This record gives sequence, structure tokens and C-alpha cells, in this order.
Amino acid sequence: MDRSVSCHLEADIEGVADVTLSVAVAADAERAEESLAVTLDGRPVPATEILDDHGTRLHHLERLGPGRLRVDYAATVTGTAPAAPVTPVDLIRYVRPSRYCESDQLGAVARAEFAGLHDRDLVDAVSSWVGSRVAYISGSSRPTDGAVTTLLSRQGVCRDFAHLVIALLRACDVPARLVSVYAPGLAPMDFHAVAEAHVGGEWLALDATCLAPRPAMVRIATGRDAADTAFLTTAGDAVRMGDMEVVAVADPTLPIDDITQAVRLG
Repeated sequence: MDRSVSCHLEADIEGVADVTLSVAVAADAERAEESLAVTLDGRPVPATEILDDHGTRLHHLERLGPGRLRVDYAATVTGTAPAAPVTPVDLIRYVRPSRYCESDQLGAVARAEFAGLHDRDLVDAVSSWVGSRVAYISGSSRPTDGAVTTLLSRQGVCRDFAHLVIALLRACDVPARLVSVYAPGLAPMDFHAVAEAHVGGEWLALDATCLAPRPAMVRIATGRDAADTAFLTTAGDAVRMGDMEVVAVADPTLPIDDITQAVRLG
């Protein structure tokens, strides 16, 4: 299965700012083709690639502006990436509370709802519980909302679903983390966020939204929560987002996603 992915971003830089992009597929992905073009008011701007944890590829642009920033990225991903490695540090870092996954505040909820469950049974139960109790409503959450707010409001978008799954799993002592992905079949199309849980010595993908088939997803960035996986990070003067378009297509067809089966992100 091939996946063709792309994104187009535009933003207005009102003064001078540093910009970091996280839109390229992860380093382990097999790429038949790939391109990144960045311009400011039509003039090409060089980007420095920085390798972050778990194969995340950042593209950093220094002291841009003022002007209109345009970013065009495209790649064709072939085959399946190797299984994500598991390190001793992962098993410590990803069981801790984090900015948007306040597992330390959700211990009582997790123990009450998932008592007696372990391993795959626990992971599947948490994902199903979130998927059945939280409504997916575009624009219903704020960028600063975390898992606790999602639990109380019972609504959100993909990152909110993922944050709540991660927080509940960490509260049950299961290492869990967030992955931003290109997701063929997603509607409406956008960058997508899913959870990964450490089960049986490997990382398994969980998507409580069930909005796109997991076997077709392509990893972009991996981290504790959305603070580590933002597609755009700025420092300096104001940067105002403009147009954005994300495309992800599977060839020849979208795979079937059996939610009872374990899936590893490729």
C-alpha cells in the first residue's frame, strides 16, 4: 500500500519570528518521493532539518518576516515502517503525567472504571470507553484543554480523544503517548492525532474516534502529548495562521480497520 500525503500552509508573520514545522513524515518511513518548499513573500527560504525523538523530523526557520509564509510539503510513502522501538526511558517518561494528560488527577476514575483489566483487555476497554462517552464535535475544544476538561465536557476533537485515552492508561500504569499522523480516509481531512500504548513489549495504535483506518496512517511526530507534536511552533512576533490544506490518500484502496485487532503504526 502506498500513501500520498501533502500539506499546504499559509501564515502572516507580523514582525520577525522563528518558525518550526512538524509536517514531514517520520524518519523511518520509506519514501519514494518527498519535497518541501518554503517561501516568504514568494522568495525561497532555507529550512534546517532537526531530528527529534522517535524519528520526528522538525524543519526550523530562523528570523523570518515580516511577510506571507507559504509551506508546501508532499511525500509518497511505500511499504510499512519498522516497529517503533521501546527504550527503558520510554517506559518511564510515558507513564508520567504531562501538560495535557493529567493522569495524576484521573486515578480514581481509572481505578473505578477499569478494575481487574490488564494488557490488551485494559487498553481496548479504555479506548472503547472514551469513544463511547465523548462526542466528536469540530471546534468544540480550546487549544489549552486537557484530558480532565475533555472528561468533564464529554466532547472534543481527535487530540482530546487521544489525550483522555493516554491519561487514563497512564493512571493505570500503562505507558502511553501521542502520535500525530497523516490519516487517509479521514473526513474532514486534517492532521490527525492518535494514542500509542505499550502492550506486550510493543507500541500499539489506538484511535478512539474511529474516523480513519489505523493501518493506513503515517507517523509524523511522537511525544508526551500535543505540546510535543504541534505542526507549527513559533517564537518572536505574532504569526497569524491563514489557509491550510492537508491531503492523505491510500493506493490502491483504503484498508479495513478491525478494531479488535492490534495495529502498529507504519
